[in-house]
Amino acid sequence: MTKPRVAFGGRHVPLPRSRIRRICLGIALILGGVVGFLPVLGFWMVPLGILILSFDLHMARRLRRRTIVWWERRKRAKRGNR
Repeated sequence: MTKPRVAFGGRHVPLPRSRIRRICLGIALILGGVVGFLPVLGFWMVPLGILILSFDLHMARRLRRRTIVWWERRKRAKRGNR
């Protein structure tokens, strides 16, 4: 079995093999992102947490796919206006 990896910002980062650890990591990133106004922590942690949770949770996977579709449509519409 291959180790799960996430691509974020052009880099591939390995994830824990344990499902429970991945879920805990994703939740911790989301909670850290909620207090993103503090130094070191940032709002960038929320999408990364959702991305990690999308490996194991159906709701997060659906949210990720909808966001990708929305983003691609937005890019296509901007290109069409030029």
